[in-house]
Amino acid sequence: MSTSLEQEKLNNRGRGIYLLPNLFTTAALFAGFYAVIAAINNRFEHAAIAVLIAMVLDGLDGRIARLTNTSSAFGAEYDSLSDMVSFGLAPSLIMYEWSLHNVTRQGFGQAGWVAAFLFTACAALRLARFNVQIGSTDKRFFKGLASPAAAALMVLTVWVFHDNGRTGSESTTVAMFVTICAALLMVSNFRYYSFKDIGGAKRVPFFMMLLLVMFFVFTSLDPPRVLFTGFALYALSGPAFEAYRWWVRRRKRRVDPPAEK
Repeated sequence: MSTSLEQEKLNNRGRGIYLLPNLFTTAALFAGFYAVIAAINNRFEHAAIAVLIAMVLDGLDGRIARLTNTSSAFGAEYDSLSDMVSFGLAPSLIMYEWSLHNVTRQGFGQAGWVAAFLFTACAALRLARFNVQIGSTDKRFFKGLASPAAAALMVLTVWVFHDNGRTGSESTTVAMFVTICAALLMVSNFRYYSFKDIGGAKRVPFFMMLLLVMFFVFTSLDPPRVLFTGFALYALSGPAFEAYRWWVRRRKRRVDPPAEK
């Protein structure tokens, strides 16, 4: 895989880059950068929405590149760097500015920024592992929680609590728990459904369209809580699926014990 990427880099040396998919990647990068600025200015709702917008744009750039046959090694590298800012650095800084910086004042040393750094580091490790495993894993599943989903879980936690009138100083325990769990789930071996086999040029049953309409209806009723519930359930689906597989294997061993030698 690395040989083919090196060959593509050599072939593309001196040529231009594809504008359309990289334009979406740049927009996602801008949204992530704006989220950091908004958090520094205590505009946490705007920061959370910016990260969610970056998530949507990140999902579009790859699909557009494949549909228009404009995929490139440059685009893949640029996308990873954009993801690191939008889904690695921005969520940890948002959580730190909202709540984790209060941990030091409460007598727990530097645990707040250490937890924020842990999330950033795990996001970087998750992206690096994903890049080196492209083409060698089942595309229907992610290994570990994808960094955009982990970032969404982080910022939606901030949005829900902030929208409910809870200050960050009152929610440090929740902030620490969510940050550490999201970080560790990214570098775990739990399998998560990728949804990559849905949409695009592939036909889907009619009820999928109905589910999409219902999703928009329920989300419009209370965006932060509905989205937080959805991403929280998705984050739990990895451990739950692994627990189910363990239970099936254990039950199978009981029903079909190994033959004696």
